[in-house]
Amino acid sequence: MSNESRAPGFGARQLRVFCAVAREGGVRRAAEVLHLSQSAVSASLAELERQLGAPLFDRVGRGLQLNGDGRALLPRAEDVLSRIADIQHAFDPEGPALAGELRVGASNTVGNYMVADLLGSFVRAHPAVRLRLEVDNTAAISAALARFALDVGVVEGPTHRPELVEHRWRRDCLVVCAPQGHVLAGRRLSPDDLQGERWVLREAGSASREQFEQVAAGALGPIDVAIELGQNEAVKQAVLAGLGLACLPGVALRGAAGEGLVVLETPFLDLERWLSVAVHRDKHRDRVLTAFLEGLGVAPPR
Repeated sequence: MSNESRAPGFGARQLRVFCAVAREGGVRRAAEVLHLSQSAVSASLAELERQLGAPLFDRVGRGLQLNGDGRALLPRAEDVLSRIADIQHAFDPEGPALAGELRVGASNTVGNYMVADLLGSFVRAHPAVRLRLEVDNTAAISAALARFALDVGVVEGPTHRPELVEHRWRRDCLVVCAPQGHVLAGRRLSPDDLQGERWVLREAGSASREQFEQVAAGALGPIDVAIELGQNEAVKQAVLAGLGLACLPGVALRGAAGEGLVVLETPFLDLERWLSVAVHRDKHRDRVLTAFLEGLGVAPPR
């Protein structure tokens, strides 16, 4: 059989369906995103697997999980689709305006308190681009970037993933806080003053918690974690209820958001940090992604 007769006959449609199923974790959600019927999505995926001669997903119950071949194909498929979009934009008779979709991930501090800084100028400059924002902790955003479920992420701490590259965006600072009227409020504290205090911290995977625990281990020793909560606002409510001290992003306590709370003076704790932009090193930097990165004032990370 000649090489020509063995050449796969799949195209952009099948690759687009494959990427959607991989991102959404199943046929039903992919069909909703693509505005296709479930049967059409299933048929396209089956045709792609037939042309490649290998399954791309493990069927687990009613769900689909990328297998090794699928994980190897995903970045290549995303790259092909991105380059096709670049070609279409370059020859668009309506002009060079950016269009398409950008999937942005943001850790909780950025997504909850800095969304205007993150997205505002880009939305105004490129109204034809559809933005999808996912807000979660740094570990979850990093994992989504690693599997190409997101195009770019802005996170509070290190991703701990060698397949991702990071570029510093802007500085941030954590602060230790207590309810107004707390016995430690208004004093310049020493490490001894915090001995025996109970703490309300974010969940495992939170960059804020990771940094605080690293700093506290050197300055305070073991700490008593009374409660773990998944959102900064929940942590603030627990502190207001007198359930413990907390370490939170300073931006979460600005203005009305910090009513009822006071920042404790803890010069012995180094709680400054960088917020970073992260992208998979194999991610194609198309015009939309490049414009977004430039809008944040960072060079496209590589």
